[in-house]
Amino acid sequence: MPSTSAPEPTARIGVTGLAVMGSNLARNFARHGHTVAVHNRTPARTRALIDAHGHEGDFVPAESAEEFVASLVRPRRIVIMVKAGAATDAVIEEFAALLEEGDVLIDGGNAHFEDTRRRERALRERGLHFVGSGISGGEEGALNGPSIMPGGSTESYASLGPLLESIAATAPDGSPCCTHIGPDGAGHFVKMVHNGIEYADMQLIGEAYQLLRDVAGYSPARIAEIFRGWNAGRLDSYLIEITAEVLAHVDARTGQPFVDVVLDQAEQKGTGRWTVQTALDLGVPVSGIAEAVFARSLSGHAALREASRDLAGPTPQPLDEQAAAAFADQVEQALYASKIVSYTQGFHEITAGSEQYGWDVDPGAVAAIWRGGCIIRAAFLDRIRSAYAARPDLPSLLADKGFAAETAAAQDDWRAVVSAAVRQGVPAPGFAAALAYYDALRAPRLPAALTQAQRDYFGAHTYRRTDIPGSFHTLWGQDRTETEA
Repeated sequence: MPSTSAPEPTARIGVTGLAVMGSNLARNFARHGHTVAVHNRTPARTRALIDAHGHEGDFVPAESAEEFVASLVRPRRIVIMVKAGAATDAVIEEFAALLEEGDVLIDGGNAHFEDTRRRERALRERGLHFVGSGISGGEEGALNGPSIMPGGSTESYASLGPLLESIAATAPDGSPCCTHIGPDGAGHFVKMVHNGIEYADMQLIGEAYQLLRDVAGYSPARIAEIFRGWNAGRLDSYLIEITAEVLAHVDARTGQPFVDVVLDQAEQKGTGRWTVQTALDLGVPVSGIAEAVFARSLSGHAALREASRDLAGPTPQPLDEQAAAAFADQVEQALYASKIVSYTQGFHEITAGSEQYGWDVDPGAVAAIWRGGCIIRAAFLDRIRSAYAARPDLPSLLADKGFAAETAAAQDDWRAVVSAAVRQGVPAPGFAAALAYYDALRAPRLPAALTQAQRDYFGAHTYRRTDIPGSFHTLWGQDRTETEA
């Protein structure tokens, strides 16, 4: 009698949610020789993937969740690529009910790390592994090699890690841009901070462009040439590279520089805002990232900006050719120094988060996997990796001798650029915030002494002294007697 049993499972990994990111990730797995189960809530999308790309590798299409799960070898590994929030919870619950102890669910979306911690805890109680994994690189990265930041248990990474490492981008030294970040929400936390640094990077590049245009008087095409030159040096990075491409592009409809026909209102999906909110909770100053988030927010307040058009300010005075060339060199210095500060703040937040949640994140390993695949990939990141390798307890990138020397060499030009921006009325909040952070760190005394004295005056919050230990309170408005708290 012929057997009526279900076919043997063959897929090593499954992807559910086949929009562009999910489809490209599934294709990436298949291209690397993995048998991939694919599933979408709408079966037509699954069929479309197979029709268009089925020749690229071994896909196992499934129309139902049950069929999808049945096609996976144990331990089953399912990558969820759906919209963050309630949709993710719904998909997790649907598949968790079909899985067995030891199986692994992976959320590859931009979930908030606290949601990931909640989900990991709940699924662990059911005997399942849950991995929140940051995936950076956009649609192209998902297909050709992203930077992957998985969290979760060490047991889940033993099963999942080799698969992820096989499809990740490759760093210049040949290592995969994927590593186990730490328990529960660590992966999504690090991806969140990555995006916050990305916001800051983009803001600084935007300010450099605006200064070169309004102060140096350069055209977008000329600025594109300058950025190409910078990309051949220490600012070598994906964002500098694409900036040159954007600035060189001419709009086909109008013949104008493309950047001039794009509405100057930058949108955001929330990860930069999460970075700042979390930093506030952790008590970590990320002023450069915050200014980038606020700059995007301000750009979108069209009515407020329109109502403020008549506010007084200086008229920018373009420089002559020789002065403009010198100013461009100063802007490069300011951009590089400010970039160091942005990464300093981001890695400080990662370290603080790791300490708060007991993750034991290795910042050098994070820098290593950001060298390829991700949006902030840059040659500069190998310097950061080396700094942490040489000194794992490095309290700040600015405490590294190499970075300290570079910011010291840049500081005069950095200050000149910020001063020029103020004099000419060109907003440069990223450059200014980075410089203020740098100066605050090196200052022997801060006005926080006065702030704490004020707090003691109006709220009896006490203060500490520089000469003797303990907490004290002054009886303000009486005889001003000092008492030990």
